[in-house]
Amino acid sequence: MFQEDAQVLTHPRRTLQTLRSLGVDVVRLNVEWASIAPDAGSLTPPTQFNASDPGAYPPGNWARVDRVVKQASADGLQLDFLLTGGAPLWATGPTAPQAERGSGGWDPSPIAYEHFVQAVATRYSGTYTPRGASSPLPRVDFWEIWSEPNWGPSLQPQLALDPVRIDAAREYRLLVDAAWTALHRTGHAGDTVVIGSLSPRGITVPPNSALAAAVDVSGPLAFTRTLYCVDSSFRPLRGRAATLVGCPGTDSGSASFRRAHPALFEVSGYGIHPYPISLPPTEADSTNPDTVEFSQIPHMASVLDRLQRVYGSHRQLPVYNTEYGYITNPPNPGTEYPSPVTAARYENWAEYLTWRNPRIATAMQFTLYDGGTAKNAVHNVGFTTGLLFSDGAPKATFYAYRMPIFMPATKAGPDHPLEVWGCARPARYAYFDTHQPQYVDIQFRTGSSGPFRTLRTVRITDPQGYFDVRVKFPASGTVRPVSYTHLRAHETGRN
Repeated sequence: MFQEDAQVLTHPRRTLQTLRSLGVDVVRLNVEWASIAPDAGSLTPPTQFNASDPGAYPPGNWARVDRVVKQASADGLQLDFLLTGGAPLWATGPTAPQAERGSGGWDPSPIAYEHFVQAVATRYSGTYTPRGASSPLPRVDFWEIWSEPNWGPSLQPQLALDPVRIDAAREYRLLVDAAWTALHRTGHAGDTVVIGSLSPRGITVPPNSALAAAVDVSGPLAFTRTLYCVDSSFRPLRGRAATLVGCPGTDSGSASFRRAHPALFEVSGYGIHPYPISLPPTEADSTNPDTVEFSQIPHMASVLDRLQRVYGSHRQLPVYNTEYGYITNPPNPGTEYPSPVTAARYENWAEYLTWRNPRIATAMQFTLYDGGTAKNAVHNVGFTTGLLFSDGAPKATFYAYRMPIFMPATKAGPDHPLEVWGCARPARYAYFDTHQPQYVDIQFRTGSSGPFRTLRTVRITDPQGYFDVRVKFPASGTVRPVSYTHLRAHETGRN
């Protein structure tokens, strides 16, 4: 999975073909409500506006998304539509503080959101032909419901006192219910639907920042427990504590809660953005038990299982990693951030651990190009997680993403093989294009210089291009994978 909104929307053909050449399967795309809705900055919706009908929206508001959908279909790429805010102002709550008016995150209307989701899902159902077009638009069949609802700018109000509670979980539950209803109504009941897509730590902004610091309840697992209406001991919330966050105030039975909120139990998976910031994927920066960095995903999976059991369900929801990457130095001047070379090793390591863990559904990269290095109000550093520097020059992470390799152990005695794991990521598209078998040479050289020689050739049989073999090495040195289309590599060229 890969996300690069700015370039995908601005230059869809060039960018999607670049992602295809990298072997990407799924392209995640923000479909922002306010960018599609008419009169998004007005306090009142347009008169006689049928928000469930995609034909009622200004055609130009769909244009960029339409181009991406058509190009992705032509390139054989799957799209993940992240149906998120900000909401148009006319669909937000009237009690927003002055500073938050216009942000699109304050108490968005679930009914209005349901209408928006229905419009998007209808337009990209595979059967909808826009006015003036001669054929239907391609179908989209992968959906995420909102982005980082536990992050202050995304959904507000986040927190409240008397008692301390996570207000945003109540609002998010209503948004999930609304989107689930709209997707089922429009023929998408069998699609991939992911909820959650949470920030790894939960970040708030004024007026909630001081409150969050005082109560420390904004982590994604605390948010998730409130979403499922249980306390920190996994007991169902009762009384006023329950009703304030939209939960049943009395014991109405687990079956009734499941019927009222089917998406919480029937979705395809639960999303998390498990950024570890600067550490390897086996370590976590935070000691808060409610945060979820990459190394804490197994704990998150166990929490999801326990929440299901509270309501008599035995489903084990897959965990979707829907944002991931390493801020690098350079270009970011922060001394705590890894170099591109170190980040490349960390990213390959994280993908190896993902490959080994059947509960993690996706390996994710965010983004292709670096963001700016200037500090801003949302992140105290520039978000330089791209595979390319902002001028387009490739980082070490670019090559590591395209063809990852990882060795869990790098030392062994004589005649003892070592595990070599990797992925010829573009192999699946190379096979589609050439109809020829795909191979990888495991090559070795002594030390850090001199010629490489092939120790083992592996035929790629995994649909995603992964391989996992054991190889004996004659001495200390350097290992690399080289991929090619078939064994007559001197005629076809190697990648």
